[in-house]
Amino acid sequence: MPGAFHSLLPLKPSPKRKSKRHRTRKPKRHLAGAGDPSFHLKSSASASSRDIGCLVEPLGNLFLVSTPRANLRDAGLGALRPLPDDLLLDVLGLLPSRDLAALSVCSKAFYVVSAHDPLWRALVLDELGGGFDFAGSWRATYYISAPSGGRGGHHLIPPRALKIRGFYSDYLFQSWLCANMEMRHEWLARDNIERRRGISVEQFIAEVEEPNRPVLLEGCIDGWPALQKWSREYLLEISEGKEFAVGPVSMTLDRYFRYADNVQEERPLYLFDSKFAEKVPEMGRDYDVPVYFREDLFSALGEERPDYRWVIIGPAGSGSSFHVDPNSTSAWNAIIKGSKKWVMFPPEVVPPGVHPSADGAEVTSPVSIMEWFMNFYGACKTWEKRPIECVCRAGEVVFVPNGWWHLVINLEESIAITQNYVSRRNLLNVLDFLKKPNASELVSGTKDRVNLHDKFRGAIEAAHPGMINQLQLEAQQKVAARKKKASFWDSAADARSRGFKFSF
Repeated sequence: MPGAFHSLLPLKPSPKRKSKRHRTRKPKRHLAGAGDPSFHLKSSASASSRDIGCLVEPLGNLFLVSTPRANLRDAGLGALRPLPDDLLLDVLGLLPSRDLAALSVCSKAFYVVSAHDPLWRALVLDELGGGFDFAGSWRATYYISAPSGGRGGHHLIPPRALKIRGFYSDYLFQSWLCANMEMRHEWLARDNIERRRGISVEQFIAEVEEPNRPVLLEGCIDGWPALQKWSREYLLEISEGKEFAVGPVSMTLDRYFRYADNVQEERPLYLFDSKFAEKVPEMGRDYDVPVYFREDLFSALGEERPDYRWVIIGPAGSGSSFHVDPNSTSAWNAIIKGSKKWVMFPPEVVPPGVHPSADGAEVTSPVSIMEWFMNFYGACKTWEKRPIECVCRAGEVVFVPNGWWHLVINLEESIAITQNYVSRRNLLNVLDFLKKPNASELVSGTKDRVNLHDKFRGAIEAAHPGMINQLQLEAQQKVAARKKKASFWDSAADARSRGFKFSF
């Protein structure tokens, strides 16, 4: 029987899915979200799966076949059959490549699960780092590139795939579906963010930053050279030989672009580099901080400031799952090429499907962004506080207030610049965050997590004497004013004072 180095081609989906997908360390998840369960596949997925039959189908389809049959999964996993699929894959993830390949010839069921591409992705990234040329799948990439699989350096094409039917698994099917389905129209239609053009800095502070509300700014980066210059050719030319942070590894830009052009997976690798301007000074000179964000008090720390700016490059489907920006900072995100879908919730509203720990140090959330849209986006329709949403395009800037939960997914290949900053409107929040008892777990972007509060406070007092005391006094006055302001119920007079009263 062919082993795991045989090419595993995409699956043929079925539109009828009613069972649940379980994970032991994540919340339980339904295979399809609320409402219309239909989906549309990307053209590349449809073409590649047209003539090859099914390798995995959703578990509900087992009850829809005309002739009753057993699940191939149960018959072929032996003593490992009782394990849920996510735990089974965790176990297989402990195996080296040679053992994983050997396991694939034990049965048809093991052939299917050992070909799960994320298993091979982990092996490639662990053994090869960023020094790989993506070959259409992670298993093929490992087979071609790994020292033990290359057979003297020759690039071998894996043999033709087996056609296996009768394997039913919600978990494996949804992983493939999330990688191959198009964003639904309903997920993109809602656009309720406030859009502003040409406002003054004073207006931005009073109407946006002080109320701590998101906004999409138009026209404020029209003068950036990057908007015209940052083609692939230009970026490849100025960054030749430089490596950028891509997930857990470092890659040259030419390798990353080759990967991005050929990948179709649930969680594509995302180029997210905080040292881009130091590595490629031309990139740092091709943009300026928009006028609204130029008060950045973390700059008082000089070279000791936490990481604060990143270049972000990724293919369609890549992005960031729900998170709150580091160190209680606010942020701006400017699109240079492409477009991004944003979903944002205020600090007091935890997004559905997201479960932060009590101390805020960890967040449990769906495996991928597409999974969140499939299984949880519909739940927001009935919420009193619905999310702020938008599609941000080239030349536009999204302001993300401190503490807001946000998710971002690239709708096409996209390039962006983002920076986190601290202004006087947010300074006290940041200082409070940095002195939390578990600051060593919460603070990020710096080697000295424990002492960052004292260093930052000292730098502010040296650079801006009296600022902290003044802000604390103003904060106390605002709290006192809110307490003195009569509520509606307090100001409603009763009948004895010739006012009015309510009848229930």
